[in-house]
Amino acid sequence: MQFESLQIFCDVVRWASFSKGASENKISQSSASQAVHQLEVRLGVRLIDRSKRPLVLTEEGKVYYEGCKDLVARYLELENRVRTLEDDRKATGTVGVAAIYSVGLLQMHRYARTFEARNPAATVRLECLHPRQVVERVGAGDVELGLISYPKKWPDLTVIPWREEPMVLVVPPSHRLAGRGSVGVGELDGETLVSFDPELSIRKAIDRFLRRHEVSVEVALEFDNIENIKRAVEISAGVAILPEPSVAEEVRVGALAALTIEGQDPNHRLTRPLAIIHRRNEKLDVAAARFLELLTGRDGEADGLAADRRVPAVSSS
Repeated sequence: MQFESLQIFCDVVRWASFSKGASENKISQSSASQAVHQLEVRLGVRLIDRSKRPLVLTEEGKVYYEGCKDLVARYLELENRVRTLEDDRKATGTVGVAAIYSVGLLQMHRYARTFEARNPAATVRLECLHPRQVVERVGAGDVELGLISYPKKWPDLTVIPWREEPMVLVVPPSHRLAGRGSVGVGELDGETLVSFDPELSIRKAIDRFLRRHEVSVEVALEFDNIENIKRAVEISAGVAILPEPSVAEEVRVGALAALTIEGQDPNHRLTRPLAIIHRRNEKLDVAAARFLELLTGRDGEADGLAADRRVPAVSSS
């Protein structure tokens, strides 16, 4: 039985798609389907229920996938270690990274390009997901690293503080406050707000901040990601409170204006904490460890990527 067939099977399951699993291994969809079929013939059981979309594992398939996933991961790590014996600063293989939308879209691509330039035999597979899905992907071992906001304590995950982003008031260029560099927190009272969905941690933090400062707003629209909120503010559907780095480009081109929020309680300033997570009891392979070093600035190479890092310390809690 070839290792490649096990890897194809794991990729098909991870993506719940023969076409995406095939693309991951640079083969045709029919070749991926045939590889999984040969495994089923060898075992004498069906591993995947092909009648459902997305694909669903059979009970036998679930057991087989859990075992194969660990085997494939260990084998790839072994290959990486052998290949990097001559130069332990280089890495090979693929690093799976799951990030919340704003961090993945605005920041991780720069890190990925830098990492791949330094490590030509390695690649970064980036997924932009809902916060809950980021934690699930890392916890299940489907990706090595996750980028999350408002981290909690998870029993099976190591949490590494990464950045603390200031929050600003974001308004359309036509808004009465647009020409100012700052706004008093009390001036937000009565504003129409475009905000996040109520179940998101960032929305809860904003709501607590407004209550603490006795500010009342009217929430006009709610979204689960920053990009949609920015688009709504651009068409004057309301103002928003967002992490400053997430609107830097729109402010630069004049599509939005960002104002510092003055008069905050110094002990309860409104910021968005970001953290890196990975499985607690699972050693990162060479490529993932190198990418983590790049993110945290521990790779020994200073560059512009680290210029705005606010929380360099590492914690295992």
